[in-house]
Amino acid sequence: MQEHINQHKPGEWLRQKAWGLLLVLLMLATAGCRTQSSGADRLAEDSSAARDPETNLAFNNITLEEADEQGKTLWRVKAAQATYSPDQQTARVKAPTGQLYQNGQPIYRIQAQEGDILRGGDRIVLRGEVVATDTQSGAVLRADQMEWQPKQDTLLLRGNLRAAHPQMKLSANQAKLFNRQRRAEVIGKVNAITEDPKLRLQTEKVIWQIKDEKVIADRPVQIQRLQGDQATDQANADRAEVDLVKKTAHLKQNARLTILEPPLLISGNSLIWTVNQQTLVADQPITTLHRQQQITITANRGRMELKPQIAYFKGNVRANAPNQANLSSDDLTWEVTSQKVTAQGNVVYVQPDPPATLRGAKAVGRLQDRTVVVSGGRVVTEIVPGQDLIPGS
Repeated sequence: MQEHINQHKPGEWLRQKAWGLLLVLLMLATAGCRTQSSGADRLAEDSSAARDPETNLAFNNITLEEADEQGKTLWRVKAAQATYSPDQQTARVKAPTGQLYQNGQPIYRIQAQEGDILRGGDRIVLRGEVVATDTQSGAVLRADQMEWQPKQDTLLLRGNLRAAHPQMKLSANQAKLFNRQRRAEVIGKVNAITEDPKLRLQTEKVIWQIKDEKVIADRPVQIQRLQGDQATDQANADRAEVDLVKKTAHLKQNARLTILEPPLLISGNSLIWTVNQQTLVADQPITTLHRQQQITITANRGRMELKPQIAYFKGNVRANAPNQANLSSDDLTWEVTSQKVTAQGNVVYVQPDPPATLRGAKAVGRLQDRTVVVSGGRVVTEIVPGQDLIPGS
């Protein structure tokens, strides 16, 4: 026979169990399988045990539940066995399964090897191969231990956390979930892989805004773009926000993005990386280094299209080559594959050999070859006496 106990009224279910115990004892006494004296002795022993305040009550195949002041279910748990402490404040359960509720609606399905129901249902602690399934999103959460605090709307998962969600899979040490806010804080050796865009995040803490479909790292984080299981491009930053709707990764503070093709290293304090489209926008000062050609370009703002390999820089642009040729302008377009630069506005080109400085409205050429033509408006050329003018001047 399965027992059902409303955890909200422990006195009522205890009286019901006492009556059930007496009925069972009376049936045994009249069954004829015991002598009158032995039946009386057993009844006396059981009555004495029931009066003993140190005796724990144990029930098999039991259902326990708790309701709030409005009568709405907070949780319902079935167990193979439940053992109550003498003060009725703790129930230890084996093989628990059940549901956790919010506003009378189930929000998680749960199961574990064992657990405790504490303080009259204010806390549920489950242990051993804990599985919690989010009924709304379908996310499956696994951990060594789970704690549910219904009044605080908090679900804690600790130890060997693994989560599988349609948008992301992750592992970590622990997580705290706030169901009404649809938010999760994931802490400790976080390794998360998002499905679209295909990224791997590694950090010590992320805030997962499930409803808004954002993953936020508020401390140093490494983000890798994946093709299959292989990492291609890699970003590091002090903070980052991945928007799964816009498919962007916003890298903030000391951000560095290493691109495999073209071979670029891009740094700044605000880099917005649209991963699938392979574009990058810097709305704050940016530094770009071509790792093979060793061309460095800095500017106040920038935008890069990594597939056609074209970059656009605006505001206080400076371009420098290893041969000490450098170019400054208001705007600059860089064709990365050909290394051609087109500069406009307050152009100044300087080279050391032969030493010369050219000023004008526009410049086109390649810094590493020193084949830069300055034109537009009144071109001013400064040369060192006795040296030849550079080609195209």
